[in-house]
Amino acid sequence: MALSVLSDEYFMQQALKEAELAYHDDEIPVGAVIVCNNTIIAKAHNLTERLNDITAHAEIQAITAASDYLGAKYLHECTIYVTLEPCVMCAGALFWSQIGKIVYAAKDPKQGFSRLSDNILHKSTKVYSGIKESESLELIQRFFKQKR
Repeated sequence: MALSVLSDEYFMQQALKEAELAYHDDEIPVGAVIVCNNTIIAKAHNLTERLNDITAHAEIQAITAASDYLGAKYLHECTIYVTLEPCVMCAGALFWSQIGKIVYAAKDPKQGFSRLSDNILHKSTKVYSGIKESESLELIQRFFKQKR
């Protein structure tokens, strides 16, 4: 089945492609894309191993790229699509960016921001989850199974 361009499913599929890149680079397979006016303005995946930097999560990389692209620190009109629920650190960065919408595929019951509070995000940020959840979970589970 072909994905309709400009749908949440389409943009999440692009985030999953980024997660696959992370997987092949031996990084925890999380990918993110940021969309503004129905255009992908940033693509990123985890780079913590390559950069030896614990803050090099996909979301942080994408926020930096999107801000650079727009020439602005606030991402009010943007949506981030990420394959795994953001951690507290990434939720904080998303708060400060004042991103308009967060769409994530799979919940992260151990490290996800919602385990602490949904109030971590900016009051105007909308949050949706579950799009392409099974694909995201399968990739993450495959990654950790290989590590054991």
